Amino acid sequence: MTKQLLAFLAASLLAASTHAAVETYAIDTTHSSVGFRIRHFVGKVPGSLGQFSGTIQYNRDESEKSSVAATIDVASINTSNERRDNHLRSDDFFGAATHPKITFQSTDWKKTGESTFAVTGDLTIKNITKPVTLDVELLGFGDGSRGAKLSGWEATTKFDRTDFEVGGINPAIGNEVEITITIEAALQP
Repeated sequence: MTKQLLAFLAASLLAASTHAAVETYAIDTTHSSVGFRIRHFVGKVPGSLGQFSGTIQYNRDESEKSSVAATIDVASINTSNERRDNHLRSDDFFGAATHPKITFQSTDWKKTGESTFAVTGDLTIKNITKPVTLDVELLGFGDGSRGAKLSGWEATTKFDRTDFEVGGINPAIGNEVEITITIEAALQP
C-alpha cells in the first residue's frame, strides 16, 4: 500500500511539474510584424522594421514567470520612402552603422485581464536603455502546418524618441512614437 501511495504521489508531482513548465516560443518573422507611427506636422507617418528575432518564454499557470526578449535590425527600417529611410538610418536619427540593433528584454510580466498583460522591460536604442511597458494580448494557441504548435500575440506601446536621442529637436516631427507588434511564434522542442 505504501509503495502505491508513493508511486501515486511521484506521478502527481511529475504531472504537475510538467504542466507548469515554461514553454519557449521562437518568433516566426514571416508571420509577424513590428510597425510604428510618428507625427509629421499634422499627419502621422507609418513605418515598419522588417528584420527582427526573439523568443517568448511563457508559463501558462504562472504568467508572472514569463519573459520575452527581442532584437530588431535598425537597417531594416522602411517608411516606403528610400530617401527618408536612409536619413533615419543616418547619425541624425538611429545611427545604424554604429548602433545596428534595438533590443527589448522584459523585466516584469503582470496579468491585467483574462488574456492581457502589462509587460515591462528594458528597451535599448543607441546604447541608451529605458524602461518601457507593452500592453500585450495573448491571441491564443493552436496547431500550425507540419505539426507546429503556435502562439499568437499583439502588443502596443508608446515612448518618447528623445529619451533615446533619436532625431534631436525637430519641430517637424513629434516626440511620441507609437509601436504595434503582431507575433506568431512556434513552440520549441
